[in-house]
Amino acid sequence: MDESKPLKVRLTFSVILVGVSLLFAAVVTDHWAVLSPKVEEYNATCEAAHFGLWRLCTKRIFMREQGPKEKGCGPISLPGEHNCSYFKHFTPGQSSEIFEVTTQKEYSISAAAIAIFSVGFAIIGTICVLLSFRRKMDYLLKPASMFYTFAGLCIIISVEVMRQSVKRMIDSKETVWIEYSYSWSFACACASFVLLFICGIALLLIALPRFPQNPWETCMDAEPEH
Repeated sequence: MDESKPLKVRLTFSVILVGVSLLFAAVVTDHWAVLSPKVEEYNATCEAAHFGLWRLCTKRIFMREQGPKEKGCGPISLPGEHNCSYFKHFTPGQSSEIFEVTTQKEYSISAAAIAIFSVGFAIIGTICVLLSFRRKMDYLLKPASMFYTFAGLCIIISVEVMRQSVKRMIDSKETVWIEYSYSWSFACACASFVLLFICGIALLLIALPRFPQNPWETCMDAEPEH
């Protein structure tokens, strides 16, 4: 048995937990994208917005005169009146008119649903790894690695759906948004994909039986793992 295997599993699992934490941070926060309308008048208020998978937040910002390269409202970090509401298709009793005008309901539901699958895979994978720490349950590392890999793939698909949604919003003539940027929730989702996908594959390689070290040795001759 490879004596370093338990250490490799624990180190890989530690990195995976960082990826899972980033995944949860991305899913529950609403800073995936920041939208800005064109500013027609200065020394007046304009309304910028940022949103995530579940809700949209708007902010009224008092704009003074900008530089020649600056046309949009913001940055969003400036002080102003802040208001958040969940998307109407998730909470029918609440209002979210801006969202209904500026994005596609199908994109939002798809991105949220795929992200939920990603969270589910990550939770099941974590349970499998924790159970594998018991004696004679190393076989759970293989399905755990696949669950983490699936979680990474799901969250990057959700990221791409969100990216297409933002692009369609900016390109649409029915919207007031002219500028956009991706924020830290979006970055957390991308980082979680990298960690979960790579470490999921690494965990699978660690869990596989030891290959023969000599040309004349077969897998059956290798020392069995306990």
